[in-house]
Amino acid sequence: MKTNQTAIAARGLRKSFGSHLVLNGIDLDVTEGTVYALLGPNGSGKTTTVQILSTFLSSDSGEVRIAGHDLLKEPEAVRSAIGVTGQFSAVDNLLTGEENLLLMADLNHLSRQEGRRRAAELLERFDLGDVAGKLPITYSGGMRRRLDLAMSLVGSPRIIFLDEPTTGLDPRSRKTMWEIIRDLLAGGVTIFLTTQYLDEADELADKIGVLDQGKLVAEGTVAELKRLIPGGHIRLEFADFARLETAAHTLGDVSRDDEALALTVPSDGSVRSLRALLDRLDSEAISVEGLSVHIPDLDDVFFALTGQPKNQKVGK
Repeated sequence: MKTNQTAIAARGLRKSFGSHLVLNGIDLDVTEGTVYALLGPNGSGKTTTVQILSTFLSSDSGEVRIAGHDLLKEPEAVRSAIGVTGQFSAVDNLLTGEENLLLMADLNHLSRQEGRRRAAELLERFDLGDVAGKLPITYSGGMRRRLDLAMSLVGSPRIIFLDEPTTGLDPRSRKTMWEIIRDLLAGGVTIFLTTQYLDEADELADKIGVLDQGKLVAEGTVAELKRLIPGGHIRLEFADFARLETAAHTLGDVSRDDEALALTVPSDGSVRSLRALLDRLDSEAISVEGLSVHIPDLDDVFFALTGQPKNQKVGK
């Protein structure tokens, strides 16, 4: 359930470790009930950002408000509003799945009755009921990850930080985690996600930020980011050579494929550019047999913005 309220707001966030500047004054705005995905190459500062926003690490400067609370002045109020699932599992292998959840219930100051109710609810929700009495060391990777996320939800947080939640999971487990994230989103939860999978950001995020060398180099929806770089085009197909010839003469800056009776017109893929092109063809009474819009994918965007090889996974 999306609103116009801001769940996470950061201004001028900076962090250095010794002489190494990790975050160089980044600004963030995350709307309630949305998924914000932070992408970036190794060492770009993604995990540091999550650690600062979730109160595990202090920044050198900057202002942050989480769920309306000042991060510096009201850290306890921030902690009560958030849940965190980090890169490394927080599951205790000496406790059963149910016991891990009951421990989190105690830490969230739930009564024994409420803690047991909440644990049972989450075990069912995350399809862990059959293994509730078993030690997590016997779980599959996907089951451990689901338990880890369930533990972060015991306190019913409205904002959840997921730091690379599907790393190392098989495709089926990744899809299950995606379904869980969508379910949380449908319940009005705000999700701040870092990921090393570009397709994951493409699939889940309402808004994406690209972090490189400590700076937020781009931000927007998937469609907006894809329009930032060249390579987009509209392919037009015609019924005969005469129409192809007339269209090519009318449009000018196009690539021709006479054999396929097709033209490729440079475009940013926006509705405005598509409408302008069709209006131009219509004004000359040129009919089109087929039309398709092609824009760069998120891999292309990431490569263009960060200079990372297209086949390299996005890092921490």
